[in-house]
Amino acid sequence: MDKRLVKSKDRKIFGVCGGLGNYFDIDPTLVRIAFLIAFVTAGAGLLIYLACAIAMPSE
Repeated sequence: MDKRLVKSKDRKIFGVCGGLGNYFDIDPTLVRIAFLIAFVTAGAGLLIYLACAIAMPSE
């Protein structure tokens, strides 16, 4: 079965972190922490998250 990068139904805001976590077989909390660190340090985390929220299809 091929993996697809889709938004997760188990979502906090848009389901992006849950979808990325499922795709890469890691805990979605780690993905959320990575986005938070990217937002605080470089400011790009929010922009990347919003781009993923728009581009990723729903399940």
